[in-house]
Amino acid sequence: MELEVLSLQEKNKVMQAYNDDKDFLHTFFDYENQESSYPERLKELASRIYERRQLAEMIHSFMEPFGISEKANKHIVELSEDAVAIVGGQQAGILTGPLYSIHKAITVILLAKKQRQALGVPVIPVFWVAGEDHDLNEINHVYTEIDGRQVKSQYREKFVLKLMASDAVYDKEQMASFVKNIFADFGETAYTKNVLDEVLSAVERETTFTNFFVRLMNGLFEEEGLLFIDSAFKPLRELEADYFGQFIAESETIAQLIFDKEKRFAQLGFGDPMGVEIDAANLFYVHETGRVLLSRENGYFVNGSTGIQFSKADMHRIAKDEPWLLSNNVATRPLMQDMVLPVLAFVGGPGEIAYWALLKEAFHHLGMKMPIIVPRMSMTLITPQVKRALESKSFTVGDVMSGKVDAARKQFIESLHEKRIDLILDETREMLNIQYKKIAGLVEKQGGKMQGLLDKNLHNHSKQLNYMKEKSEEALLLKHNATLRAFGLLEGELFPEGGLQERVYTPYTYFNGYGPTLISDLLELPFEMDGTHKIIYL
Repeated sequence: MELEVLSLQEKNKVMQAYNDDKDFLHTFFDYENQESSYPERLKELASRIYERRQLAEMIHSFMEPFGISEKANKHIVELSEDAVAIVGGQQAGILTGPLYSIHKAITVILLAKKQRQALGVPVIPVFWVAGEDHDLNEINHVYTEIDGRQVKSQYREKFVLKLMASDAVYDKEQMASFVKNIFADFGETAYTKNVLDEVLSAVERETTFTNFFVRLMNGLFEEEGLLFIDSAFKPLRELEADYFGQFIAESETIAQLIFDKEKRFAQLGFGDPMGVEIDAANLFYVHETGRVLLSRENGYFVNGSTGIQFSKADMHRIAKDEPWLLSNNVATRPLMQDMVLPVLAFVGGPGEIAYWALLKEAFHHLGMKMPIIVPRMSMTLITPQVKRALESKSFTVGDVMSGKVDAARKQFIESLHEKRIDLILDETREMLNIQYKKIAGLVEKQGGKMQGLLDKNLHNHSKQLNYMKEKSEEALLLKHNATLRAFGLLEGELFPEGGLQERVYTPYTYFNGYGPTLISDLLELPFEMDGTHKIIYL
């Protein structure tokens, strides 16, 4: 395994500003992403009080069914005492979702190790699973690469209600069949049986999307002691009860602060990532029909589609007695995370960082500062087959991502084009037109029926000439199929549909080809969190 770095041109305007514009950073965030921020943040966390014992017990309770490694247990004990956390999170995708879920976890782990050494205090890695999310269409599919094409396979089971991922129970037989079909697309290798058996075991042992995700992730990172929290876990909701009460009491102010910040964000040309409504309650209610969003109307917390209407007193009673019926949205989740956990730094992707940029004043209103925000590391994995294709065509990974391969493929196809055949076919078409015009002049007096027959006959000849042209081109492409497959492989693997590999493919594509040591080998590489794109040759 070899590591290279690549400086990609940052296309995301928010990330450009976050990395390069100090005014932007200080307007929307509390800390700069640099080493000097960590002692300052640590000092701030020391002044705050956390329900550490209850927090540690909750994490232990959640993780126990999946297995708690010795290192994870040590981290839980440290959290119950004085540890701080590096936190990242993700939705509970099938087969862990896209590669960036793994990249995010790796970033969290490596940053926790680095800051533990730098600060001389326990710093633990935590992965916050967004099990409360109910948009199952965002997590119910897997992409594979077949002949240079990005192919989407979707788990087809229908869920009528807006169930949270942690409540959505899948059909085990159907999920097992789905997973087997995905692995069939990967192709058979020396590692396939063991890797597939491990995944099928997780399918059988679990029942929900969230637990299936956590069992796989915990297995991949157990030696690193990565801790997991499910945002929909009932004991976590109980721990959050008082904080829900604060959100309810301050709902109007929080909504106004976020609304104003997003307006400022949009004025600076960064768009409106949350689409904030001034009457937003920024909380969901877990109704019998599923998870429904609340808004404020005439002093009440309401949801129009279900007819739900709660007074503020009702909401406070729910928060106190049945907090598991409440759920955070994209605005309150970061706030809740910081209230529950001593978050030294949060690791996020570009979309998450855009959301966080709107929350500075809301954090301050609740008596907190935002944690240090660290962009997750971005990586592309290069298989031996792809490496050979790069070398055979004298391309670099940068060439693929800049579009040079696409241009080269088009140029190659153009060079294959047999212009002599086109010329002869065009000449034949022109001769036919001339001859049919002569025939048309001779049959003109025989009426429209004969003319129609003549037009139809000419049209058939034209179709045959087009058919001959298409078949000639197909024969040429077939003759040079190996070269064209190399072009397709490079784009399909490294820059599928014009985007980064990590946003599309599951890591199990690479476990299947590389083997089960992929994660541990990646963690041994000398990564620097310097904003460069990491190229890893497997």
